[in-house]
Amino acid sequence: MTEFIHISDVLAGGLEGKTVKLRGWAYRVREQKDIVFVVLRDSSGIIQVAIKEPKLLKEAKKTTIESSIELSGVVRADKRAPGGWEIAATDFKIIGLAERFPIGKDLSPEFLLDVRHLWVRSPKMCAIWKIRSTVFEAIREYFKMKGYWEAHAPFFTKTSESGLELFEVDYFGKKLRLSQTWQFYAEALLAGLERIYTIAPSFRAEKSKTARHLTEYWHAEMEAAWMDLDGLAKVCEELISYICQKVAKERSAELKLLGRDPKKLAAIKPPFPRITYTDALKLLEKDGMKVVWGKDLRTPEEKQLTTHFDKPVIVMFYPKEVMAFYKPADPKEPRVARCLDVLVPELGFEVIGGSERDLDIKAMAAALRAKGEDPKDYDWYFDTRRYGAVPHAGFGMGVDRMVQWLCGLASIKDAIPFPRTVERYYP
Repeated sequence: MTEFIHISDVLAGGLEGKTVKLRGWAYRVREQKDIVFVVLRDSSGIIQVAIKEPKLLKEAKKTTIESSIELSGVVRADKRAPGGWEIAATDFKIIGLAERFPIGKDLSPEFLLDVRHLWVRSPKMCAIWKIRSTVFEAIREYFKMKGYWEAHAPFFTKTSESGLELFEVDYFGKKLRLSQTWQFYAEALLAGLERIYTIAPSFRAEKSKTARHLTEYWHAEMEAAWMDLDGLAKVCEELISYICQKVAKERSAELKLLGRDPKKLAAIKPPFPRITYTDALKLLEKDGMKVVWGKDLRTPEEKQLTTHFDKPVIVMFYPKEVMAFYKPADPKEPRVARCLDVLVPELGFEVIGGSERDLDIKAMAAALRAKGEDPKDYDWYFDTRRYGAVPHAGFGMGVDRMVQWLCGLASIKDAIPFPRTVERYYP
């Protein structure tokens, strides 16, 4: 018996005049007097099916949008049909008859979030999910190629990068936090593995209601022994470029469906422009945006800054005072930290943040106290400095932001299947 094939197998050509078996969901239904047209979709594409055999018409006329179907039919060319091919059905069976599908003319963002569990199956969303899957695959490929080990860390933790933005949880009567980074545990693993990375969820209790913030998001992080800031910047360039090349090559159809030009992503190659925070402020001032030295860059400033470049820009040496406690001061200019952010064009925001890691326990303890943290909670972390510390560096990439940029999405909520925000935790 002929096995079921995917719609893409038919669209690829070479099957004209042959009988094939397909299964999927009714994407569109159009009924005429003696014929029913069903546009069938599966995970690989859509194709038109014509049902006019009298013995099949009764069943075909029951078809509703999103009903699941199994069918057999003869492949024939038809320029009027989607993809240029049509199936003349010889067998047609409804497997799951769908009730009236709630998604129709109302495509407002909030409504589509309310019915996210149904909207995720739409062709536009599926194109995003395929690109997202390819991004995750590219990250793993790159780090494996560079000799990194994949490693994991706990989500329940007492220490944190910024305790004020962490979710607190009751852990058998004890107060713990949900992690927003694996970094501290990664630094402990370095003495054994030297180069490591992870892809994992992170949790941040920011009450931000912007197009680029989620409370639960996916983090790709790396940590490497014997690495300095220049070496870290190089990894940023290579990784982003590798992702762009792979997505442009393997997901060109999905990019085009989303209105993106694959060639534009394929052109993202090292080296990336590198500027200092101080130079960034000078550029912004020329554009009429005055930023007081020492203030972190906000979204409007980041977006304006990226208009000067046609590919990601690496901004380095931010003010030490506004940076996390583990980012070391630059010996040549102590008021700045040896850190970087990577800002992407078009959307104009940060997708990577990283730094060298401080080895000075006293300096880090003082910085923690200044932020209201108890250095004793980090004593195990300081052990990584007491016993054979080496220069090292690492970064975190917001994978959802990366997907948002690649797909050209207005909101990060569409870069992840089921977004979690300040106001949305259902479905």
